[in-house]
Amino acid sequence: MRRTLGALEYFTFGFGSMVGVGWLVIMDDWLGRGGSAGAMLGFLAGAVLLVPIALTYGRLVRAIPDAGAEIAYTERVFPRSASFAAGWMMVLAYAIVCPWEAVAIGNLLARIFPAMNAVPLYAVAGKVITLPRVVAGLGLTAVIGVINLRGIRTSGRFQDFTTIGLLACFAVFAILGFAHGSPANLQPLFATSGPFVSVLLVAQIVPYFMTGFESIPKASEEARPDLPAGTLGRTITLAVVAGGLFYVLVIAVVAWVYPWTELVTHHLGTEAAFARAFGTVWIARLILAGALLSLFKIFNGNLVAATRLLYALGRRGLVHPALGTIDARFGTPSVAILLITVLTAAAAFLGDALLVPITEVGSAVAAIGWGASCLAFVALARGNKAQKGVALAVAGALVSAAILVMKVTPAVPGSFRLAEWAALGGWGLLGLLLRH
Repeated sequence: MRRTLGALEYFTFGFGSMVGVGWLVIMDDWLGRGGSAGAMLGFLAGAVLLVPIALTYGRLVRAIPDAGAEIAYTERVFPRSASFAAGWMMVLAYAIVCPWEAVAIGNLLARIFPAMNAVPLYAVAGKVITLPRVVAGLGLTAVIGVINLRGIRTSGRFQDFTTIGLLACFAVFAILGFAHGSPANLQPLFATSGPFVSVLLVAQIVPYFMTGFESIPKASEEARPDLPAGTLGRTITLAVVAGGLFYVLVIAVVAWVYPWTELVTHHLGTEAAFARAFGTVWIARLILAGALLSLFKIFNGNLVAATRLLYALGRRGLVHPALGTIDARFGTPSVAILLITVLTAAAAFLGDALLVPITEVGSAVAAIGWGASCLAFVALARGNKAQKGVALAVAGALVSAAILVMKVTPAVPGSFRLAEWAALGGWGLLGLLLRH
């Protein structure tokens, strides 16, 4: 693989793989769960809880710069089957994001071009699938696939452009929003469930919206030779801090510019709230432009992470060795890229109705990878009779376990239902069938 990535690319991969378009399309859900202050505090608390995991990954990637990441960390201390399980689960966490974004492109474009809802083809789980949306999804999938096939340098530059573009759009509408809004719009500060429950209901969804900071180690073998040691570790932590700050600020500006209770009542997106507050559509178009850039980067970032993990599995002979091959011309894991691209294109025909359960599973299996990596760090440190970082790794393992328990405990809101269990079981069965 080509060694061309610098610090900027690693930051944009980490931040860009976390922040998608949830801040645009489901802002009403976040505010409905927690209210203005509850939603901000929930994301802040969730980001803080992920810091020990980020710091642990930072130490691991410095000691073990391997595209397999979780696979490489766990294989040194756990059985081969545990290493495969950790890697296979993380593949799902990244791979499911790709068809989700292929579907989301149609949803976003329909907010600008109503003709995207024309020419209905069929329905899946009650959701109508239209020809323009399918074409848009397939087109985006093809573009991202080609970008990745042509090399990590191309992917990195694309990630830089889209991430910086999003941040520029965000800076403009955030400044305008804080200048235009009113603190009265923030009231009441919490949802009717009360302060504690409001914060808790938001904090429990944060892991899903911040999965991606650990994608940085998947490209660790493609770092520039002159990149200073420790850069990747610092960038992982910076990505978590930046991601948490972005979410807190975007919630703050939306609730500041438009009464959040009305936004929840009318199920408005972020761009619609701004358009109503400013009385013009141009600012909504700016926000949608930022969201499109955000969609491109999260698609690209997660495809890079998923394909590097598949490459690492193939290189170790844990799945078919063909997945571990590198294209001689571009230095990319071309077979893995083609596989994820084709699967993404196929899943895009399902629409978002059937992707929701798998996405819920993706947020839970990420916690499995996080926890396994933290436990591997503890085992490695004790084997070397070292204590530095062990306490943080233990804390990271406990946070990961808590996330997983919340998803599998029936009494907890947002826990797995039959569809999620079926999706997890199906992915596990597929892994058993493909394992060598």
